[in-house]
Amino acid sequence: MHLVIMADTHVPKRARDLPAPLWADVEAADLVIHAGDWVDVALLDELEARSVRMMGVYGNNDGAALRARLPEVARADLDGLRVAVVHETGAAGGREKRCAQRFPDTDVLIFGHSHIPWDTTADNGLRLLNPGSPTDRRRQPFATYLTAEIDGGELTAVDLRRIAPRPAVTAD
Repeated sequence: MHLVIMADTHVPKRARDLPAPLWADVEAADLVIHAGDWVDVALLDELEARSVRMMGVYGNNDGAALRARLPEVARADLDGLRVAVVHETGAAGGREKRCAQRFPDTDVLIFGHSHIPWDTTADNGLRLLNPGSPTDRRRQPFATYLTAEIDGGELTAVDLRRIAPRPAVTAD
């Protein structure tokens, strides 16, 4: 099962649309996961229309229309892999321990909020993934999202995809 994982898209406030390479990956994915901060329900509608299957949660920048359609926490068994999605996990310090306690029956926790890519494993084996943001890199060198595979109940081939910066506009 081929996954595309994103968060913190903030469309249209931080970008007019998702980057073209991300849309291409969305259309090739078996499952698209969005960890919140969509901002506009139009992006949810378009992702649902262009995805084979979509799983998502709302974030702190999502209003009533998105909160009415999305949960705060989403869970799924994906070919034997127990996955949970949430927007916020709190401060980076102590994150693995907090999340392991909050999600004891989960193999992989996908989260957003910070716009900072994260890939660690808690002492209990819980893997924590944050894809960063494909539209707002903040203090990171690149805007990012993740792709991954699920094979036989295992998460494999996790790949942090970097979005090339837009070329600067110069006056002639």
